[in-house]
Amino acid sequence: MNAPTPIAHLQPQAAPRDVPQALLDALKARFGTQFSTALVVREQHGRDESAFSIAPPAAVVFAESTADVSDAVKLAAQYKVPVIPFGVGSSLEGHLLAVQGGISIDVSRMNQVLSINAEDLTVTVQPGVTRKALNEAVKSTGLFFPIDPGADATIGGMSATRASGTNAVRYGTMRENVLALEVVTASGEVIRTGTRAKKSSAGYDLTRLMVGSEGTLGVMTEVTVKLYPLPEAVMAATCSFSSLAAAVNTTIALIQLGVPIARCELLDANTIRAVNVHSKLSLRESAMLLMEFHGSPEGVKEQVATVQDIASDLGGDAFEWAQTPEERTRLWTARHNAYFAGIQSRPGCRAITTDTCVPISRLADALLDSVTEANEAGIPYFMVGHVGDGNFHMGYLIDPDSADERVLAEKLNTQLVERALKLGGTCTGEHGVGLHKMEFLRTEAGDGAVDMMRTIKRALDPDNILNPGKIFSI
Repeated sequence: MNAPTPIAHLQPQAAPRDVPQALLDALKARFGTQFSTALVVREQHGRDESAFSIAPPAAVVFAESTADVSDAVKLAAQYKVPVIPFGVGSSLEGHLLAVQGGISIDVSRMNQVLSINAEDLTVTVQPGVTRKALNEAVKSTGLFFPIDPGADATIGGMSATRASGTNAVRYGTMRENVLALEVVTASGEVIRTGTRAKKSSAGYDLTRLMVGSEGTLGVMTEVTVKLYPLPEAVMAATCSFSSLAAAVNTTIALIQLGVPIARCELLDANTIRAVNVHSKLSLRESAMLLMEFHGSPEGVKEQVATVQDIASDLGGDAFEWAQTPEERTRLWTARHNAYFAGIQSRPGCRAITTDTCVPISRLADALLDSVTEANEAGIPYFMVGHVGDGNFHMGYLIDPDSADERVLAEKLNTQLVERALKLGGTCTGEHGVGLHKMEFLRTEAGDGAVDMMRTIKRALDPDNILNPGKIFSI
């Protein structure tokens, strides 16, 4: 296996393209106050939660409709200038960085829930609707949208990166939950893919092609997703363990026995320590599973009893149950803030995050060896995982001005990915490829598969203007 050299794969694949003044003038004439070249606005749209520093885009268009997106892309296409979709900027792999220059199309103002079809368990939204806003809009129907990556990301961004998160072990990822799309192509044409029907055998599955394409094949302007009935009963629990291995082995046993757990999150002692400080909690500072159970009252009780028996047999103790919405919210808010808690534990740092996912039977091999390597390297880190589906994250906390620390973190990341691939896993379970994992994708998929992806990209975007320099080089 030819693993990439640490940080060599992070360099932009091509020089930034010139953005002609004529294009900027045309955008200004078309969009007026929805258009900006102010440095502060450009810088806001030129960085995400990754550790990379790239020059910002030349301009920002604030789209408010599908027509706005279409017109902006058409104008950019005339001059062969890149366009980069932007939601709320919560991506972790450099997805929205203007590595080849261009303009940013901000869709955050496209935040309308267009239609709720409660009887069919579907909803259609604009791409700038966030997951929290969506659930607020549908709560009166007794339904909810379960995909929860932690950050209050937009539905468009979640679709573009094929996101998942804490509920994926029960409800799947965006791949399983996006039914239909409206997309603006590289020429500015508006197309529709899929329908509200639960299944279809009509032609190529363009919806699945677009979901996970990270803005490299089109700009999403409408998304239709599945909804689910709110569970009759919900219970959350924490269980501490004397060792990380015991927590991981408990997770493996739960999944292999078919316990229908809704969420199963792992936090290590470093993360718990940071979360306690950040969220003013007093959780036991040892490896912890944070779990949630959905179903009927009797079904939830059975699940809880089964989990408690298994965990106790494998070294779990200090069970705490959270049945009220307030108690559950407190726990899950702390979990969702784990990334920011980790960042704040080392002021001024940036996090280089990992995102491997392995078959559940190999989770202990992948996770425990990676933790051992990080401890031996002496680099500050935190670790969290959606371990119910074999997905976990290391966050290496580096001084952004230290080349040595960056090299060390990328070396650890490379070793972690190489291990996951050897175990039958993937270099990214949910964050996407972006800029950070381009060479890892080649290692995972092989040159032939990546060349096929390039063929699709060239066919749909011949001038390479849609978020160029991401996923693979052209």
